Order: sequence, then structure tokens, then C-alpha cells
Amino acid sequence: MDDLHDRTLLIKAKGGLGNRMLSAICGLIFADLTGRGPVIDWRDGSYAPEGENAYPLLFDAPEGMAAPDAFDDWQGAVSPATWQGSLDVPAARMVHRHDPAAHSSARIYRRFCTDLSRLDAPQALAVFWCYLPKFARLAPHLRRDPRFARRARSAIIEDYLARYFTPNARVRAAVETEIAAMGRPHLGVHVRYTDRKVPVHRIEAALDRKLKDQPDAAIFLATDSAEIQDRFAQRYGGRMHSTDKYLAADGARLHEMFSGPDGVTKQTEAENALIDILLLSRSSHLVCSRHSTFAETAILYGAMTGRVTDIDRLNPKVVIKRIVQDYL
Repeated sequence: MDDLHDRTLLIKAKGGLGNRMLSAICGLIFADLTGRGPVIDWRDGSYAPEGENAYPLLFDAPEGMAAPDAFDDWQGAVSPATWQGSLDVPAARMVHRHDPAAHSSARIYRRFCTDLSRLDAPQALAVFWCYLPKFARLAPHLRRDPRFARRARSAIIEDYLARYFTPNARVRAAVETEIAAMGRPHLGVHVRYTDRKVPVHRIEAALDRKLKDQPDAAIFLATDSAEIQDRFAQRYGGRMHSTDKYLAADGARLHEMFSGPDGVTKQTEAENALIDILLLSRSSHLVCSRHSTFAETAILYGAMTGRVTDIDRLNPKVVIKRIVQDYL
């Protein structure tokens, strides 16, 4: 282990692409706060075959970041101790092993994540995992650190996106090809409609209002639903664009499928999801629910403050839930 950092933070993942990207940024910030070398471990099988790290497949990983399997046989102490002897195990499986009824618990991550309230954990190896980003829990540390103090949260996140989440060459080329095909400014629309259904009529109403301001704009739709894709194609015709990706007829989410049809791979579909995020980030205006981390990631990628219509901005249930999740 002489070639590895003296102190390391292993950053695990669970859930969709937006969740794991923003949660990983929390981990990367925490690594910098604690002087640990970060290692992103996406071997959970959601976006690549289980056991293969999806992170360097999707992004140009920074030079010098260790591979997570270098720690699988780690014999030293680990923070938290729950991970001792199980560093190769995905977070979802660890939850199922230790508390299978707690997958939807907002606080279960605390059992599997090093203590975010302290920066001085003595163990050389610590594990970070949270299903949703916990920037609010890091805020007291950030205010005391001159590298982060007085910087807006969005600016900090945008910086880490640029440093650690440069998409691979195929994704970058596909984005430019689609931009050229649209040939004009486009309005971005994100509609999540599998495990969580946003009110589509409000999305359509907001989009129609923007089209009055930009009548010549194309529309780029990012959705996880074949039903929504068909609905928007019928409503908006040839001005609507979307990526050519697999959408399960039964509404299953990509990262819940074991495999797709006719050679469709999880990596390819993960790349297509990343293409969607980037095309949304390049839109002149985005209509979405910011309750979705997928849309939130696009907004941060594109530094889109002031160019977003969030249909849930005044929804009290969504607002309260986001605040609670942020601080738990």
C-alpha cells in the first residue's frame, strides 16, 4: 500500500446518476476538508457490470486516483467499523445485510458513512456514502475553511464538477452532434416519470409559456418514460428532440435492470443519461422539478441560475422534504 495515500476516503454510491454525482461531490469536498485522498467506488452494478467501476468508464478520472479494489484486502481500521472486511461490497448490499427494512430511511446512511460532524477521524481509511447529497451537514466546516468560506454552494459544486466529472469522449461528441442537429437554441425539459411522477400538465404549461417568449426554439426532452416521450412528440411535433435511448416498457429505471435487450448495456445507457444531463445544461432555459437530482445536476453543470423554471419551487411538501433531507 506504499503507493496509496496515507489517509484515504473511499466514496461509495447507491441510486441514480444525479444522486451519485452530487453525493460524490460531497465526498470529494469532505476528502479535501480532512486531507484524505478520494477514491470513487461505483462498482455496485448500476451503471456497469457489478464489480467494475463505472466512474472511470463515464468520466475522465483525474490522474493519480487509486482504484477502489486496491483497498479490498485492507487490514487496518476503517471508519465506520461497519465496513471492516467488506470494502468490496456495494452500499445497497450492506444496507440489506445489516438493516434490510431501512433502504428508504433518510438516516440509514449514518451507519455506513464516516462521521461528517468531525474532521479528525483517526483511521487511515474512511468510507463515505450517502444516498442524497449532504452539503448542509458540511456547511459548518466550509465556513471555517479559507478554501471554501464565503463561496456560494453552487460555485463550489460547479468547481468539483469541472475537476472530477469531465464526460468521456463519446459523450462529449454525442452532445455536440445533437446540438448541431437542433441547429438553434433549445429549451430543455426534464420529466421524471418512473418511480416518481411529476405533474406533467404543469411542465407542459410552463413550457408553453416559454415557447411564447422563444417561438423559434427547439425543445430537448430528457425523460425516463416512453409514455412521456410519445406524449411530447405528439404535442410538439418535429421541434422536439430526444436522445435515442432504451426506455423500458414497464417503466423500470435503468439502474434497476439486470440487462437491456439486444445488447443494450448499462454503460451505454448511463452514457445516454449523461448526454441528457449535458444537453439540458446547454439549454437556453430549463423546465423541470428541482426535486430531481438529475435536473439539479444539469443546472449546476450549466451554471443555469436564472434560467430555470422549477414547477415545485413553491410546493411546500417538496420544499420541506428537501430541507429535511439536506440536514439529516
